[in-house]
Amino acid sequence: MQKKTLSFGQILTMNFGFFGVQFSFGLQQSNMSAIYKYLGANEAELPMLWLAGPVTGLLVQPVIGAISDGTWSPKFGRRKPFFLIGAVIASLALIAMPFSSTIWMAASLLWILDAANNIALEPYRAFISDKLPEKQYSLGFLMQSFFTGLGTTLANFTPAILVTLGVLAMSDKMDNGIPVATYWAFGIGAFASTATILVTVLTTSEYPPTEEELAKIEADKAQGNPIARTLKEIKEAFVEMPKTMKQLIPVMFFPWYAMFCYWQYLTSALSLSLYDTLDQNSEFFGQAQLLTGNLNGTYNIICFSIAFLLIPIARKLGAKQLHFISLALGGVGLLIMPLLNDSSVLFTLPFGDGIAVTQIYLFSFGLGITWASMMAMPYQMLAAAIPSDKTGVYMGIFNMFIVIPMIIQIFSMQYFVYDLLGQNPVNVIRLAGSFLILGGIFSLFVSQPKTVE
Repeated sequence: MQKKTLSFGQILTMNFGFFGVQFSFGLQQSNMSAIYKYLGANEAELPMLWLAGPVTGLLVQPVIGAISDGTWSPKFGRRKPFFLIGAVIASLALIAMPFSSTIWMAASLLWILDAANNIALEPYRAFISDKLPEKQYSLGFLMQSFFTGLGTTLANFTPAILVTLGVLAMSDKMDNGIPVATYWAFGIGAFASTATILVTVLTTSEYPPTEEELAKIEADKAQGNPIARTLKEIKEAFVEMPKTMKQLIPVMFFPWYAMFCYWQYLTSALSLSLYDTLDQNSEFFGQAQLLTGNLNGTYNIICFSIAFLLIPIARKLGAKQLHFISLALGGVGLLIMPLLNDSSVLFTLPFGDGIAVTQIYLFSFGLGITWASMMAMPYQMLAAAIPSDKTGVYMGIFNMFIVIPMIIQIFSMQYFVYDLLGQNPVNVIRLAGSFLILGGIFSLFVSQPKTVE
């Protein structure tokens, strides 16, 4: 089947729903630890409360991917029903989250929210190859990367924007102690989640399967459960895993363990290192929560601003050398984070009365380079090592290299690592910095064809 070449605007609208999904993920990264704290959780409990993300990613993505491959409706299509179902459920969970009255209510809603986001996210990856001719693949995936960065960045900054503009005060709290700014940010996220997906669903059609594809769908249904078929294929791919992919396991393990430490403990670490308190009822902890969003937004801005610049550097230095340097920059930044302050102004941005960028932002600049590299370089190292006819299953397995470190981080931090670190969230951030550097060192030992280097 000959696929039509789409215009830039058509590719933009077909990927617009990615913005809403990533806005939702960004709200979680910057606000969930603080929400748990407002509801009475202590720092030692935070890792287990973050379990929803990696587990739902591990279970939902491959299953939904397999089910959507074997789905076709002349009225609703193949991928679009999953976009919309996931978006609507995610919106309802986002609306309910700020009204959580207990820790476990918030944790349960996070499980629902993460499952819904993964239901919407996974078919979007296949949507590119379904809809676009091969010559437009790069533009399609690039558009998804753009909306990933934009959605996450705006989600991180939304509470601070509402406070800075004077719409709300940080001292305004709901009955459960959660800031009103957080409530409005999640409400905006709920609207964005469904509205942006609707843009895609209403403006983009799907190609019907060919007769051969329809026959395969029917044959697959006759063979039994798509989940069982998926698990069998994954098992076979594990047995035949290329050497390079095995060498990438520690390259993925240590940085993703580190990032989960960072997302869980940054607010508490900032509150302790800058304001010498872990009291979630204090004004200082609220300031630390706002600063978390600003810092996370900053590293995402750096990420999508320099992503294209990394391409010629990777060609010159090699992917693994660039990845080492990038992870080292972020690692050093997290190691020195406790030494930075929020009072020394580096420069002032000319917006409104001026936005001061203080010393604490230095580490987020380095982390932005790290994040850009983590989103690209491991995949570049992987691409030349896997057989082209098994790209899908190996990319699915590679997603496991992300979520399994997160699950290990949750249980190890919950039961013994946090105690070993003196129950100090600042030390958790230092551990994250060390693990980023360690992951970079392991990348230097990945064997690659010379053509890739």
